[in-house]
Amino acid sequence: MRRPAILTLAAVLAAGVTTVHLATSASAAAACYPTWSSSAVYVGGGQASYQGVNYQAKWWTQNENPATHSGQWDVWANQGACGGTTPPTTPPPTTTPPPTTRPPTTPPPTTPPPTGTGQLPKHFLTGYWQNFDNPAREIRLRDVPARYDLVAVAFADATSTPGAVSFSIDAGLSASLGGYTDTDFKNDIATLHSRGKKVVISVGGERGTISVASSSAATNFANSIVDLIGTYGFDGVDIDLENGVNATYMGQALRDIRSRTSANLIITMAPQTIDMQSTGAQYFQLALAIKDILTVVHTQFYNSGAMLGCDNNAAYSQGSVNFIVAVACIQLENGLRPDQVSLGLPAAPSAAGGGYVNPTVVNQALDCLATGTNCGSVRPPRTYPGIRGAMTWSINWDVTNGNGFADTIRPHLDTLP
Repeated sequence: MRRPAILTLAAVLAAGVTTVHLATSASAAAACYPTWSSSAVYVGGGQASYQGVNYQAKWWTQNENPATHSGQWDVWANQGACGGTTPPTTPPPTTTPPPTTRPPTTPPPTTPPPTGTGQLPKHFLTGYWQNFDNPAREIRLRDVPARYDLVAVAFADATSTPGAVSFSIDAGLSASLGGYTDTDFKNDIATLHSRGKKVVISVGGERGTISVASSSAATNFANSIVDLIGTYGFDGVDIDLENGVNATYMGQALRDIRSRTSANLIITMAPQTIDMQSTGAQYFQLALAIKDILTVVHTQFYNSGAMLGCDNNAAYSQGSVNFIVAVACIQLENGLRPDQVSLGLPAAPSAAGGGYVNPTVVNQALDCLATGTNCGSVRPPRTYPGIRGAMTWSINWDVTNGNGFADTIRPHLDTLP
């Protein structure tokens, strides 16, 4: 979480998302975006183009040194110009008429849901609990607001053994709380369990250096996670490896963990937006490879700049209902079941470098995806009543911001089909 990464427009465009047509606004149509062709990509001299459409690109930073790996490319059409491309002979309509009927409901999955989903609600809210000291309010695990169904503990740390991880309460956090020990933390997990909540250990994050890139590293990772589950009582594991993931070996590790723990093991993933732009990406490949045991993917729909949607038609700006719907649709139309897709957004403006939306916008996106209502100008090709829910970074930032994320979104999840 909260890890910006270098991203060029070429990487975004070269993702090659499967084309799915959505209804878009007149302004998007007028921007003259052509059909995608990977052979037409050019990036250079501060400009980028594909099939004649010129784009500008600017650096933007997220509290990091630009000399290291700061910023992502924020891409937008150059005043809607087509850069020499012949405009359409028939102008698009000035407004998009409302559909006379709702989009079709997503067809039944071709593969059955996994037998173990951690006994979570049909639609649930996930939040990350910070095991470190930063400007967000520090809280003990037992003080996580009751509206959260799943708590992801951030984060397990890499060890000197390739692939292995460890966990203990951060000394700075303990000091800020006036003393908080590993024993206190274990007791707090038990307390959350008594309240019907689930707790997973998250690996990776903004500064994570965990690498599972070999069979031996996969074994080391599995051994360490199984040990942490036994020691603390975690209900599963969250994969938040923002420096990259190897689908083959991480898949091996996760299957090993499940075989040695429980069929109810919760397995979640928190890829960055760019990681789920194409089924050719390692994160997407991992999700599909473990689909039979995967609980949910809550992609970070923030810190991303503009991204292509499943219509493969335009670079939608982050921080809008159109962005959330269009990008979530990629996963929903390319192999994941709706119950394996959740929407990840920041809990407060200070929680991310970009992409914050009012929690009511998250509800709007959930409605659009689940029932075809409350959409912006982008409508998915069908509805997905099983859309799983929402995630936020972080619980601490939500508490700091007056619990607006959880208090707004969790009750709304109960209104979904």
